[in-house]
Amino acid sequence: MKKIVFLLVLALGFWATNSCKKIVDGCTDKTATNYNSDATVDDGSCSYIVVGDSYQGGTVAYLFVQGDPGYDAAVIHGLIVAPLTYTLFSWGCDSTSIATSAAMGTGQANTTAIIAACSATGTAPRYCNDLIAGGYSDWYLPSKEELNRLYANKTAVGGFTSDYYWSSTQSDANHAWTQHFGTGSIGSFKKDTTAKVRAVRSF
Repeated sequence: MKKIVFLLVLALGFWATNSCKKIVDGCTDKTATNYNSDATVDDGSCSYIVVGDSYQGGTVAYLFVQGDPGYDAAVIHGLIVAPLTYTLFSWGCDSTSIATSAAMGTGQANTTAIIAACSATGTAPRYCNDLIAGGYSDWYLPSKEELNRLYANKTAVGGFTSDYYWSSTQSDANHAWTQHFGTGSIGSFKKDTTAKVRAVRSF
């Protein structure tokens, strides 16, 4: 009998504790832009970032996938392009060899290395580094692979012209890599020639 009474009291206590919990409707998916950590019931309101969205000072141009540096299954990350520019810039540092990488996730380090090795003003890397757009100042010149991701999503992103754009990846002491946003062709241009620029930032 005592055992039955004990079980009844335990059950009533559990019911009372859980029945008093506050029900909060909202988005419970941590990868959504409107995730609500206080929500106890998902109300179907979750919204998600997609390429082409206006976000954090520019336009979402690429969302990281598994294998990309910075990928996190629980939180969406990617690249944002700054508002468009039609200005032509040289790459700078002609005849100066600078250690850069073509890989995803290296554009920021490339840009920093280029500026450290080259005091020239009015260059593509310096333009990106000095840019303040949408309240953000952490823009950089994309690496060769990052630039290629922008090309793949150029239609959704918008604002690109059918011209060559600089990457922050050197091909040799006198040349750096570019990509044509009309044909997709990749070329090695002399650093003292001019090409278009579209700064990016990571989020």
